[in-house]
Amino acid sequence: MTAKDLNLLSSYDYHLPDELIATTPAEPRDHAKLLIGDTLETDKKFYDILDYLNEGDLLIVNNTKVIPARIYCYRDRILPNGTVDGKVALELLLHRPTKDALTWESFAKPAKRFKPGHIVKFEGHDMTAEVISRNGDTVELKFSAQDTKEFEDFLDFAGEMPLPPYIERKDGATKADEDDYQTVYAEHKGSVAAPTAGLHFTDDLIDKIKAKGVEFDTVMLHVGAGTFQPVKVDDVREHQMHSEYGVMTAQLAEKIKKVKARGNKVIAVGTTSMRVLETANQAEFAGDTNIFIKPGYKFNTVDALITNFHLPKSTLLMLVSAFIGYEQAMKVYGTAIDSEFKFYSYGDACFLVKNDS
Repeated sequence: MTAKDLNLLSSYDYHLPDELIATTPAEPRDHAKLLIGDTLETDKKFYDILDYLNEGDLLIVNNTKVIPARIYCYRDRILPNGTVDGKVALELLLHRPTKDALTWESFAKPAKRFKPGHIVKFEGHDMTAEVISRNGDTVELKFSAQDTKEFEDFLDFAGEMPLPPYIERKDGATKADEDDYQTVYAEHKGSVAAPTAGLHFTDDLIDKIKAKGVEFDTVMLHVGAGTFQPVKVDDVREHQMHSEYGVMTAQLAEKIKKVKARGNKVIAVGTTSMRVLETANQAEFAGDTNIFIKPGYKFNTVDALITNFHLPKSTLLMLVSAFIGYEQAMKVYGTAIDSEFKFYSYGDACFLVKNDS
């Protein structure tokens, strides 16, 4: 078999039947299926993760909270003589705050309809947003709210859960999605996409994990809308990752060192947790990260990973390939497809142990 060039985007492509894309989650959450990466076992449920965690191990989750970041809006259509002639329908997907909590970079549709100085308006609300700049399909906007509380109240009124584009809803996100697309331990508002591996945990399962003597701790990464953006270059070395804000405490850094010193595993729940942990490198961290983990990367912290199944040609599939090896990653994905596992945000999960070879 000819070796794949892992710098080529095409190496990370695979065919997924549409019926394997999950559009609703398992019920209860911890009854999703679980694939074991090293043995390719497919008969487990997510609650069986208990059997793969040992006393003294450290399980780390991302406690970010998803905000209702998709906003439908408009601006006035201004004629050359200055009169208003109807409305131009627009859509925003908030990505990340820039200068302050009221100034946001956002993906915009249609982006060409946004120009600096334009005032964006919202049906049924007196909030406005001024377009500061536009760069490709993103715009920077300053919202007219007086403070963060007023802005959050506005999002609750005007925004909806930012479901990924592959979860189709005729009328947008539902009331059920407001709960389903949020982890049970979500705490810090700021993400515009869920850390989806964490969606499988219930409070009861977390209690059982702790009762087994497994340590449970948190990092934070505010997941940006860039997670939905496709890689557009043929050579993945040319891809530019979007920055996202993350935090790891000094206390957790010290805990990680002790866990590793005694020979236990550090287990990341999700690729977002992994990206914070690997950025921090066992030290306190608070700031932006655009870490791009792909084959060739040398891991400094994470020993095992709980994650969902990711899109073809995605940076997350590259991360998995770096962690367990490309050939094993392809075996895991092939097995998941053959066994009719559900994929993507509301899909099933896998448990992966780092390949050190």
